[in-house]
Amino acid sequence: MGRNQFIRQDQRARRRSYAMRHHRWGMRRQQHGMTLMGILFILALVGLIGYAGLRLTPLYLNYIKVARSMEAAATEFKSDNPDPIAIRRSLEKHWQIEDISNVDAKDVEIVKNENGVALHLAYDDAAPYVSNVSLSVHFDKTVKVQ
Repeated sequence: MGRNQFIRQDQRARRRSYAMRHHRWGMRRQQHGMTLMGILFILALVGLIGYAGLRLTPLYLNYIKVARSMEAAATEFKSDNPDPIAIRRSLEKHWQIEDISNVDAKDVEIVKNENGVALHLAYDDAAPYVSNVSLSVHFDKTVKVQ
């Protein structure tokens, strides 16, 4: 190999190396950040989930009221053999105080077993989402009277 040939190969290699470095750097420079479509897609997804959360919040707040009133009625009757009629009356009073409308106190099952008395309520609630689409939630609560 002659000296001129060696210099030409070296120059070609340097040009390729320079071109590759600048090509990669240019690609990296163009590819950082999100596109407008990506941002819009993420915002739409967050909006749909946020809207569903807003629609479901009243249902969960109502469930919290139901659970709180069941626990309050259970703590009022701590004897070994509480009267189911008195428990139901107490539940109805708590339902009126808490302003619970989706569920009736008569829907609460008062179950006697070997462990004592328990209050059990299972119900479904739905909230309209968009047009004819609804979000449905199943609630199930059991409270032991001790």
